[in-house]
Amino acid sequence: MQQQKVLIQAERLQESLEKFSTFGRTPANGVTRLSLSKEDIAARDYFVACCKEIGMEVKFDDMANIYAVMPGTENKPPVVMGSHLDTVKKGGRFDGVLGVAAALEVARTLHDNHIKPKAPFMIVNFTNEEGARFEPAMMCSGVISGKFDQSVMLKSRDEDGISFGEALAASGYAGDAKNRLKEASAFLEMHIEQGPVLESEGKQIGVVEGVVGMVNYEIEVTGESDHAGTTPMGMRKDALFTAADIISILRKQLNQLDPALVYTMGRMNVYPNIHTVIPNKAVFTLEARHQDPEVVAQVVEAIKTLPQEMSGCTISSKKLWSRETVVFDKSIVSQLEKSAQSLGLSSKKMYSGAGHDAQFMASYLPTAMLFVPSINGKSHCEEERTTYEDCACGVNVALDTVLALLEKV
Repeated sequence: MQQQKVLIQAERLQESLEKFSTFGRTPANGVTRLSLSKEDIAARDYFVACCKEIGMEVKFDDMANIYAVMPGTENKPPVVMGSHLDTVKKGGRFDGVLGVAAALEVARTLHDNHIKPKAPFMIVNFTNEEGARFEPAMMCSGVISGKFDQSVMLKSRDEDGISFGEALAASGYAGDAKNRLKEASAFLEMHIEQGPVLESEGKQIGVVEGVVGMVNYEIEVTGESDHAGTTPMGMRKDALFTAADIISILRKQLNQLDPALVYTMGRMNVYPNIHTVIPNKAVFTLEARHQDPEVVAQVVEAIKTLPQEMSGCTISSKKLWSRETVVFDKSIVSQLEKSAQSLGLSSKKMYSGAGHDAQFMASYLPTAMLFVPSINGKSHCEEERTTYEDCACGVNVALDTVLALLEKV
């Protein structure tokens, strides 16, 4: 006879999520909870209190990352689960916080059922994942994984001129570098999909195999400014019209590449931006994402082979930044699939188009992620929603996976 599965308390998970949503709630039922703001501190205080209530030991590191530990019966590297509590401005009620609330519910379920794991179970809340107050995004997981220089990050300032270092010192959550997450047998992050794929395909669980690589370029077109009423069309060197032609060329080329490629021209600045003056400069960005580095390389090649001159204007490009595709641990991915199947839940293997703390953790820890559906694919907005039923299904998959990982170590 198959042993009955240990399951979470779905109602308690919902209560936790609803409680977290009160910290920074907006009039339109979204959340603004910027990193190390008073709203973020209140959410952190609540999280820490919940962890201590079930006997977890709580520590902070020197970037205000929070670690709550349930001890194991053996001295082994922990199984770690977590995400982030901060949000963008007027963000949603599930992005990030679901991963923390999920880990808390897993810990509570272990406590309820008097399960004594062999290895410790740890929850982590990463500071400033969104980068909405202090740039860059994923700042503090980036520091502890060696991706960012701590001294540079401490100088990052918000729009009020407050540095991250100043906010850190005032937060009450500045801890010791020795508490940083250095080793683990596994790291698991649960998150909403932030896209429409799972809902459109009727899948309950996204088993995330990795995070797609991406590249971001800035393309500058330089022409000449003249009077908008007196210069014949054939004698103009209009930077904006030429930029529009360049965009059309790029779209035609990129649309012929892999259908899984996504690209965005999300920012454009036109100078001098006066309706009576022909633009002498137009600058726009092109960001492209795909899991196959060869496809990303084809995008770069399309940019580099653009003409250097067109319609009397000069064209140049420069790379702003890029990231390599991150592939998650195959054994944890496989376990997530098995757990979903054992719970009778439909799943889909997929790559994440958005960045997450897990991609930095994967550089030195066995890591994977799981997604639950986002209604209409909405995220980073007040309309963001995921059903509580889908949340509970995801956390049950996470729990089953954590139990399996704890047994293996």
